Amino acid sequence: MNSLFTYTGSSSFSEFLGVHAPNLLPARNESLAAPVGDEIPHATTIVAATCAGGVVMAGDRRATSGNIISQRDIEKVFRTDDYSCMGIAGTASTGLELARLYRVELEHYEKTEGRSLSTEGKAHRLATMIRGNLPMAMQGLVVVPLFAAYDPSHDTGRIFSYDVGGGPYEQREFHSIGSGSIFARGSLKKLYRENSSPQDTVLACLHALYDAADDDSATGGPDVMRKIWPVVSVITADGFRRLPDDEVAEFVESMLERRMTAPEGPTAPLR
Repeated sequence: MNSLFTYTGSSSFSEFLGVHAPNLLPARNESLAAPVGDEIPHATTIVAATCAGGVVMAGDRRATSGNIISQRDIEKVFRTDDYSCMGIAGTASTGLELARLYRVELEHYEKTEGRSLSTEGKAHRLATMIRGNLPMAMQGLVVVPLFAAYDPSHDTGRIFSYDVGGGPYEQREFHSIGSGSIFARGSLKKLYRENSSPQDTVLACLHALYDAADDDSATGGPDVMRKIWPVVSVITADGFRRLPDDEVAEFVESMLERRMTAPEGPTAPLR
């Protein structure tokens, strides 16, 4: 190994990369001289909700280029470390690159410092990386992630949202991002229950994605014919777990069975 890299001088991998290979950072890519349009695939929609002892995040699988479906099975929810994940909305390529770089950022910090960042530290480190992407966002390559983590110091799940300038903004109970977010959030307002089991929270998130797909053409619902299911992740004290497709399929089948008699979804009981 080159002795130049045996000590990076910083616990931040993105800072290290900015010194030794700045061209690899998304914000340093100056190849785009003019704003870009709808020809680049965009990803939506992501939902997250806290549950008893953790947090659930789910994302649909559709990517669009203008009015065209460019991909039906894109993944938008990613494990970032053992107790956190992020979902992406906006320019898909930039979001995928940001998710990969952020995962390495957290690994780099843990290796150089010998400990993991706190939940707030993870949220603020992601904010710094988003802020670094601002020049590309001004050219149209906007990516806005949603970050969720299990916080062992509070034994609870936490959710952070961002804008193109960084943030972060902690959200209570649930949140959603992407073009279908307004519909997903409205669905969660009636279905979310504080301290629900992870299973019930997963089902509520799937209902929210279904409602978003029902009203937003850029959001894809579960594709039963192609067996393309939303990506669903649960984070608790036991760590990050992505639900396998067959398990998500069971939740979807249960949801669709109820929708056969109630197409608009379950109603919220009056209190």
